[in-house]
Amino acid sequence: MDYIFKNCKVYRDGNFVSEDIGVCGGVFAPVVSDEGATVIDCSDKYILPGFADVHVHLREPGFIYKETVESGSLAAAAGGYTTVCSMPNLSPAPDSPENLEPQLEAIRKTAHINVLPYGTITKSQSGLELSDMEALAPFVAGFSDDGKGVQNEEMMLAAMEKAKALDKIIAAHCEDNSLLHGGYIHDGEYAKAHGHRGICSESEWGPIKRDLELAAKTGCKYHVCHISTKESVELIRQAKKNGVDVTCETGPHYLLLDDSDLREEGRFKMNPPLRSKEDKKALIEGIIDGTIDMIATDHAPHSAEEKSRGLEKSLMGVVGIETAFPLLYTYFVRTGIIGMDRLIELMHTAPCKRFGFGGDIEIGAPADFTVYDLDEKYTINPDEFVSMGKSTPFEGFEVYGRCLMTVCGGKIAWKRENL
Repeated sequence: MDYIFKNCKVYRDGNFVSEDIGVCGGVFAPVVSDEGATVIDCSDKYILPGFADVHVHLREPGFIYKETVESGSLAAAAGGYTTVCSMPNLSPAPDSPENLEPQLEAIRKTAHINVLPYGTITKSQSGLELSDMEALAPFVAGFSDDGKGVQNEEMMLAAMEKAKALDKIIAAHCEDNSLLHGGYIHDGEYAKAHGHRGICSESEWGPIKRDLELAAKTGCKYHVCHISTKESVELIRQAKKNGVDVTCETGPHYLLLDDSDLREEGRFKMNPPLRSKEDKKALIEGIIDGTIDMIATDHAPHSAEEKSRGLEKSLMGVVGIETAFPLLYTYFVRTGIIGMDRLIELMHTAPCKRFGFGGDIEIGAPADFTVYDLDEKYTINPDEFVSMGKSTPFEGFEVYGRCLMTVCGGKIAWKRENL
């Protein structure tokens, strides 16, 4: 036996059960004896299955001044995650096994948790020619041109047909460039009041509508990234009713904030942008009724300088891997909007099932879990983040739930000093 975690409150099927858990050889094992084991007292602490985030930016290779596989995966572990999927807007873009290899090498050498890369849908994310999808398929979580929408319908159709043949997921960044007109925040009341150029909602839901029709035609496994509008929720809701093989994600910032919360600071700028109160309400309804399958942070670190240029000129993207669970636990579970079982489904069960990784806390399963103090209250302070990125719209928010330790594959990936 390698580790014994004693006096735990272990999450099982919607409830917390008092028990000890053992870890041996990277998997959960029955606790027979303490002999030879490192014993960790978890009195009044909660054991949750390791979270999974299918949408993070680790920035390596190509942009290691923003984040690295090492720093980003450690930040994920500090947030309770044991598996993340890294987006492909890198240099080189992973559009072939040769161009994927630098990222795989960094993962092998430096990742603290499970990191699964995406391959690109098109070469160099240009939208002009399909990537080497067949050669990439064994090594990637799915295919995405995240950061850029596939503008051409015929190209997306070809990608879906190929993905269907390979039994892989298309994870789509849905954005119609012809409708952007230089916008950088939501085309709503704040933009009008403060003289900003807006991004209309149709630039998101229009491509989703197109892709859902293609997914119905091809039978492809289709996943919609970071939805933010009420129309997107309803389109996906109806597509599911019609039997389309579609899942989707949204981020904590779209559930907790809207464009009335904007300030003239780069930490409020992301893509898609914060939308209206009505959009936020629709997203929450989608969380409650199951239309929205999972939470993904779209963790997107940039340098301090790149986020210091105000709403108009700062780069798009905020960090979120270390704050997702405490924010959602505090403002959704503790307030009774959803139960803990639904939050675990959104952050663990659904992404694991859809993308084919992870497991539950049971004998013989990989020992991937996180230890939380759900009663600790604190204020979010970006200076304390493990991530190299510090730009968050949630700075100063009071939350409950402090991650104390994360174990991945039976090894301690991250530990707070006071455990």
